[in-house]
Amino acid sequence: MTLFKCGSEKADREAVLSAAEEVAAGKLVVYPTETVYGIGADIYNDVAVKNVYMVKKRPFDMPLSVAVSDKKMMEKVAVLDENADILIKEFLPGPLTIIIKKQADISDIVTSSSQKVGIRIPDHPIAQDLIKHTGPIIATSANLHSKFDAVNINMAMGDLGDRISTYIDAGSSPLGEPSTIVWLMDGQVEIIRQGAISADRIREVIKC
Repeated sequence: MTLFKCGSEKADREAVLSAAEEVAAGKLVVYPTETVYGIGADIYNDVAVKNVYMVKKRPFDMPLSVAVSDKKMMEKVAVLDENADILIKEFLPGPLTIIIKKQADISDIVTSSSQKVGIRIPDHPIAQDLIKHTGPIIATSANLHSKFDAVNINMAMGDLGDRISTYIDAGSSPLGEPSTIVWLMDGQVEIIRQGAISADRIREVIKC
């Protein structure tokens, strides 16, 4: 288990490059986002994804979300529609997870056999840089299932310990609350979880 403390350009770079190597090797890392700390793993490595479920003690019928660095990478994971384009333009990068049809090559282990995938673009420089090096990674909170979301590295380490290969400590999460989750289906919009972005703000933008 390795802990990196961010705070300088050199330290940030070292943390990101080391964590990216671990993800490429099929390991799990904990990384900061603007909402809460997340567990990262290569979404195309089924063994690594299964390990995320087991480390969190998360039921396998609860799908995992995916983090990407930009819209272009998002299109490799999900099939975007007009409402998705509107939400991306207005809120991403930011604390919004969009549930929408997945691309065919996204493993069922990620989505619990659903044809939909939850996806977002974190608004955090460390997360952004990491994902640019790794490609799409898992974006689930760095805590044991049903426990409090980790808003600092100590909370994450207390829950997950040495089952994580690399931890990146960038201080307390700026927002300290999870993303809002929106499900887009057949032109309709459903708020699954209200988080940092209000349901009213989503409806205002989508005009629903």
